[in-house]
Amino acid sequence: MVLINKVERPNPQDLTADKKYYAQVKTSGKTDLERLAFLVSNQSTVREGDCYAVILSLIHNIIDELKQGRTVKLDKLGTFKLSVRSEGASTKSELTQTNIKSLHVHFLPDKRLKNNLNLGTVTFAINQS
Repeated sequence: MVLINKVERPNPQDLTADKKYYAQVKTSGKTDLERLAFLVSNQSTVREGDCYAVILSLIHNIIDELKQGRTVKLDKLGTFKLSVRSEGASTKSELTQTNIKSLHVHFLPDKRLKNNLNLGTVTFAINQS
């Protein structure tokens, strides 16, 4: 079950408008690599330590592939890719690495993941406070 908090927010396009309440997901904890390795090992014949090592290796290789400018597609999970934010330059020749201000990793979930996490498959509990 996904817990929902009620959060009051202003309208960013009209700060004079009345504030409204919006739903915001309240996380109920974190799952780390050790927990994932434990879960995977209990669903297979592979030992927990081996699962952990494979997951760490996967992460390492995703990072390396992204650093090479590649998009990383993991079937049934999703796609990772990099994007940047930069300051504008008047001409192509004036655009250099110093114009780049931030680097972001984007994740686009695969259809299977999206289909398994939709409004019809998730139960919500709205926090009454």
